[in-house]
Amino acid sequence: MSDIQNKAFVLALLAFAQLIIAIDYTIVFVAVPDIGRELGFAAHNLQWVVSGYAVAFGGFLLLGGRMSDLLGRRRMFILGLFLYGVSSLAGGFATDPGLLVTARAVQGFGGAILAPAVLSLIGTLFEEGRERNRAFSIWGAAGGSGMALGSLLGGVLTQSFGWPAVFFVNVPLAGLGVVAAFVLLSADAAARSGRRFDVPGAVTATAGITAVVFALVQGPATGWDVVSLVAAAVGAVLLTAFVVIELRSPDPLLPLGLLKVRNLRTGVLVITMFAATLGPLLYFETVYFQDIHGYSALETGLAYLVPTVAIFIGANLGGRLATRFGLHRTLAVSLAVAGTGTALLGLVISTTASYGVLVPALLILGLGQGSAFTTMYAAASTGVAAEYQGIGSGIASTGQQVGNAVGLAVLVAIANRGVDGLSGDALRTATTHGLRVAVLIAAAGVVLTAFLARTARKNPAPALVDAVSN
Repeated sequence: MSDIQNKAFVLALLAFAQLIIAIDYTIVFVAVPDIGRELGFAAHNLQWVVSGYAVAFGGFLLLGGRMSDLLGRRRMFILGLFLYGVSSLAGGFATDPGLLVTARAVQGFGGAILAPAVLSLIGTLFEEGRERNRAFSIWGAAGGSGMALGSLLGGVLTQSFGWPAVFFVNVPLAGLGVVAAFVLLSADAAARSGRRFDVPGAVTATAGITAVVFALVQGPATGWDVVSLVAAAVGAVLLTAFVVIELRSPDPLLPLGLLKVRNLRTGVLVITMFAATLGPLLYFETVYFQDIHGYSALETGLAYLVPTVAIFIGANLGGRLATRFGLHRTLAVSLAVAGTGTALLGLVISTTASYGVLVPALLILGLGQGSAFTTMYAAASTGVAAEYQGIGSGIASTGQQVGNAVGLAVLVAIANRGVDGLSGDALRTATTHGLRVAVLIAAAGVVLTAFLARTARKNPAPALVDAVSN
């Protein structure tokens, strides 16, 4: 098999793994009501079907990224997929809320190991420039469209086979990925002598990020009770301790010099803003389809066909445009297009709007979102040395998860203002108004992110290496 053919198969495997990650994030959205009824979730705890995954994913990403750098990307790729398969099987057989949330948390941990492994494999196996841009296009198409496809698949499976099917579907997919990884990915080299794992840094970073993400998820649901506030305070203390530990560590989990790299620093900020503004839109669209227009789980899933196709096309275009016009220019324009689509969506949603009225906005939004999803990760990884690709990917992915949590918390709070005590048509009208305001605020945030993307510049590679070592 030629090197080109082998790289094509490897890229297909990495895109397949990213598809699993993306699908698993959203596949439970439309199944949540059925899960709540059948397993007896209390109303205020039902969010943890989704949040259990998000908290673990966000909390362990830095650890997962460094594990790829030190323990081997192939090993971590296989371990992440294995955890996905096992936890999905357990989730499908869960008989009470505690078991299901635990399974979702293990899925999140698997994702935190798998996602940086996938990104760092792309960053090390594909040459920077045209080849890597193309690789990120295919990866982005799988990830971006997978999030919308997850909602479609969740609706079809839930209505046809019941909610356990949204978990069982992962088992054969993960198994296939593990087998393919043994065949296609080269064995990891032996660990370099003199390198050690930063246990204090890993503990404080993981616990600190987990506590902060937990607070951001739980706080809006409980009105920022004592538990949420304590979690936020503990997280802040632990993250402060993490910075102190990293400054003193001879072999840190996160070399703080990486944050001097402008590409990575700006890329993480853009990724965080992207997630905070565009990430919550799937949730709002689901609320709009089901609560305002009464769509079933299957109908809600089918409604995501248009954005799925648009995101897929946009992601494939993103890499080609980046090669021709430059990563940062393409990213900024893509975000501007996504912002335009988001604003249009906010302007057209109403209690009486048909699905057809939404289609132009969903198409524009999907094209811009798909292209931006591809190029923002490629921009963040540009110039980062191979030995730091894992932790660099972990930083970028952590930004995405924190952005999702913050954006969802803020925008849901805005959308839900003024709906307490209402019912019937009054509730539908108030909910629609709240959704419109939240989506328009998200649109403004996307446009701001487009301006931020234009501030990045490409640093010469030697400066990047020096920045990390200093």
